[in-house]
Order: sequence, then C-alpha cells, then structure tokens
Amino acid sequence: MHIYSTDGEQMKYMLVGAVNLLALNKSEIDALNVFPVPDGDTGTNMYLTMLAGVKQARQVENGKISDVTTALARGCLMGARGNSGVILSQIFSGFAQALEGYSSAGAADIARAFAGGAEAAYRAVGNPVDGTILTVCRETAAGLEKAAVRSKDPVRVFVLGYRAAIRALACTPEHLPVLREAGVVDAGGKGLVIILEGIIQALKDAAARRNIELFDLATSQQKEFIGSRTRDFTTDIEFTYCTEFILMGHHIPMGNLRQELTPYGDCLLVVGDDRAAKVHIHSNHPGLVLECGLKYGALQSVQISNMEEQSQELRRIITSESKSLGVVAVGAGDGIATILQSMGVDAVIEGGQTMNPSAEQLLDAINSVNAPAIILLPNNKNILLSARQAAAMADKEVHVVPSVSIPQAFAALLAYNPYAPAAENAAKMENALGEVKTGEVTMAVRDAVINGKNITKGDFIGMEDDRLVAVDRHLEDLLFDLLQALVDEDTGLVTLYYGAGMTGAEAQEITGRLEDAFAGLDFELHYGGQPLYQFIVSAE
Repeated sequence: MHIYSTDGEQMKYMLVGAVNLLALNKSEIDALNVFPVPDGDTGTNMYLTMLAGVKQARQVENGKISDVTTALARGCLMGARGNSGVILSQIFSGFAQALEGYSSAGAADIARAFAGGAEAAYRAVGNPVDGTILTVCRETAAGLEKAAVRSKDPVRVFVLGYRAAIRALACTPEHLPVLREAGVVDAGGKGLVIILEGIIQALKDAAARRNIELFDLATSQQKEFIGSRTRDFTTDIEFTYCTEFILMGHHIPMGNLRQELTPYGDCLLVVGDDRAAKVHIHSNHPGLVLECGLKYGALQSVQISNMEEQSQELRRIITSESKSLGVVAVGAGDGIATILQSMGVDAVIEGGQTMNPSAEQLLDAINSVNAPAIILLPNNKNILLSARQAAAMADKEVHVVPSVSIPQAFAALLAYNPYAPAAENAAKMENALGEVKTGEVTMAVRDAVINGKNITKGDFIGMEDDRLVAVDRHLEDLLFDLLQALVDEDTGLVTLYYGAGMTGAEAQEITGRLEDAFAGLDFELHYGGQPLYQFIVSAE
C-alpha cells in the first residue's frame, strides 16, 4: 500500500529514522576533517542539534505536520551546536515555515518545504561557499522538486533527492581545493546525506510496519559536560589589589618592565609598544607597581581595586542586583577560565574544540549574568554562528564580538571598559582582535597531505589562524617553526599557554629554549589546561 500524504505522526517516524542513522555515522562524519587534528566534531554537532529537535517534535500530541515541524525547528534552534548545527537548524526552520498550517503534506509540499529550508540556510550564512552543506542542500532541493513532478510516492521522491545529494557531495572537492587536497568530502554535506538516507530507511520500515525507537546517545556517549562557570568571589584572595594603568613614554623597555613587575603578583599582562603600554596585575603592593611604571614614563587611567572588599559586593551584584554590562566567554581549561575571569568575564562557558556549546547553553549563560547588556566572546570559529543565534534569542542587548581564539579574547578584554556603553565596548573590542596572531599546537590523528606538507599520524602540527604552517615529530622543533611563521618585525611579545597534558616544568624548559632562540622577543608562560592542544600561542 502506498502512502501519498505525510502527517505529523509519520513525520516523527521519519525524523527518528534520520537522527538514529546520524547517531550511527557521526564518528565517520567527525573524521572528515580537512586537518588531521583530534577535534573533528561536525557529525557530533549535527547529531546533537537534530536530537534536540526530534525530542521536541515527539512531544507534539496532535497529528498535524505543521506542529511537528515547528517543534522540530524550535528544538534545533535551541540545541544548535557549531556552524553545521546552526545551518541544520536553519534548514529545518525554513522547512517548517513552508509547511505552516498544514495538517499533512504530499511529496510536492515536502519538496517545496525542503527548498524553503535551503533558502533559509543560505540567508543565515554571510558568505555562502560552494562545496559545503549549502551546496548539497540546494541540489537536494532541486532533485526533490524535479522528482515530485514525476511521482507522488514519497519513498521514490526521497530516493531521487538522495541521489542528487550523493552527486552534489561527491562534487564538493571540485568546488573546494582544500577538500580535494585532503582527500575528503564536505562533512556537513555528508551529514545531510545521512539524514536523507535515514528518512528513506524509515519510510521503508513504515511500509513494512516495523517500529523503530529513538537512539539517545547524548548522555551516554556525547560531551554533555559543557557548563557555565560564574565568577567565584568566595575563595581566598592571595593578591588583594587589581592594578591597571596605561604607561606613556619613549622607548619603554617592555621586557624589563615585565620582568620587574613579575615578582609583585600574578595575572600580569603587559601589552603595547615602546610608546604606550597597558599593564594589568594582581598585587599586594600597588604602590611599588606604580613606582616601577613611573621609571619609564607617565601613568594614565590608573585603576586600583581592593578585591577583598569588593568580592562580596561583586558576588551580590552578579547574583541579585543588576550591573550595567556583563561579559560571557567560551573557554576550555581551568587556567584559561581563571585568566578570563581575572580580566572581567562574569560567566565562562566550558567549551571550544570538540565541545561546542549549544545556542541554548549560551543563552543560559547570558541570562545568568544580571545585566541588561552583555558582551559575548565565542573564541572559536565553530561557535560564532551559535553565539549570534543565542544573541538573537536573548531578551536583552547582546553584542557578539567575533573572537575566534583565546588570544583574541584576551586582546579584546584589554580594551574592555565596564563603565562604557555596550556598543562602544563591542566596537573597541572587535578592533582589538587584529592586534594579536594565534598559533595552536596539536597532534595528527591520521596521515595526510596539507598545503604540500606530508603529515604522519603522531606528528605535531602547528596552525596559524586555521592555516597549517609547520609539521614535526618533535614538539620543540615544531614550536620553533611555528614561531618563525607567527613572528614579524612588529612582534614584541610571545605568550604560551600550555595544555592539560603537560607539566609546568616541561613547559618552562621548552620556553627557556625558545627564549634563547628568539633573543629579541619577550616570552610569557601561563597554564591554560586546555585539552587536545599542547600549546596555544599568542604573538603581538
């Protein structure tokens, strides 16, 4: 018996089949990373996004397809993780809008709705690129619409649409040379193909009167430990005074200044150039800090805060009374979170590579800070779309500063003024993003050839702002090559944040050798505690 019209209950069945197959194939999709680094997460993000939507859809009690798809879109919107998840949520949003008011839908309606989903996804991306999930979605929609003219059988229509998707996916390396060189197809496009395959299988199961149950791997297998860490002012404070100032002068010896200030406290940051430097330090001797600065120039914008006296007040402000402006940031690693908080971040969301927080988790963090305006720092390119989606859903003023790395976040926070308007802060913080270069060191998880460089599993890989620049079996040699790429004639300071898998002694020994090799540069070393990456490097 053929079914030529799909209602809400049948749509739920199709969605369960799709998300189940996505669950079984998410690891394969994750592995379709252009770079052979241990942070592929496209499949995981698409699965968790769709799972959130399917859970919402299954709660709809009536049989109207419009109510089911609306719930699906709403769940995906809140659960969207990573760029692939956000794009998928937009596909389902456009799909739901096209079916608004429908009790059931025929093959032509489904095809038209899928075309609406493709259009919505293209609108959501600022600069659409051929060779991505967008291309696969567009070609799938065209294939479905063409098939719906020829047949009313939904299985046949989806099979023909699926074939169009397969062809489009196979062509993604022709559009993107980086895919061709890496020998992979687009991961997001692959995820969409798997979703279509799951729908077809569910339709066949329905025709055979077989029941299927939802696989929920979120709690058992997925990284569901992303949380929001608000500033804790109840712990003992070792250094009482947060001291900040701008030093103006001529030929300021940045290295000497940093070296002289180091014994006075922690969370030291000295950035700028030989004419203007900004200093931030937590110290018990702010007078000595200022005296040190005065030796080299004139002080401006001096701020000294007694953190012990302010701790309870700040805690009360965050938890009960409103402040005018708050900051939310994403970061992985205890050390990274501590530094972010010391620089004024009110809520740190644990996340980053492989741990992309959902739009709902970002929204929860925004709402946890009792302020009418929020600055949001995503600190990862794959979280940027989710951050913007969360900002659009918020009931307060939210400005997303498009930081894509932790060093960029630190540069932005140095430009942050909690007493200035939110929009003014956002503009200044965004301008500061270009003042720093970011390098990252991790280990290859497979053999590959990228940018003409042969990579063997187990090699250390050096990335500069998402570009592979160095490969080596030895970590110290890799860092040397990475710094050669990062450093230019304007670079004065290199800061290393070492990861969770390294001891402080090991990191200090490597840093000492780098100081000898790059004698003209100042080096700082901080514990970051980030997973997967041995070092995050900042050059400014």
